[in-house]
Amino acid sequence: MNKPEMVNSIAIKSGLSKKDSEAALDAFVASVEDALKAGDKVSLVGFGAFEVRQRPARKGRNPKTKEEIMISASNAPVFKAGRGLKQLVNPLKAAASEAPVVVPEATAAVPETPAATPVVANPAP
Repeated sequence: MNKPEMVNSIAIKSGLSKKDSEAALDAFVASVEDALKAGDKVSLVGFGAFEVRQRPARKGRNPKTKEEIMISASNAPVFKAGRGLKQLVNPLKAAASEAPVVVPEATAAVPETPAATPVVANPAP
């Protein structure tokens, strides 16, 4: 989805005009940029978090000349998806994680039986 498609989607879902939707999107992006520039983290519960991570200096290699070079330290903006967004894009995994957990009954109450005889925790009457 590109910016005009995002503006159109915001306009449809919010009932705002496309002009107001574009202004809202621009304000959101500018707010995130300002916060990251100031070193702050932007957290949207259920959606995710934007933050700046420091990348240390490291050795690299020029692929053309194979010469070893030093890559300087830098700051990288990153986005980490929240639980709600992860569950939205992975519905099968989310459904599996919400499945009830089956806990076996305590084995102390079940008497020892020979290996050939199956153990039935709740026999039918």
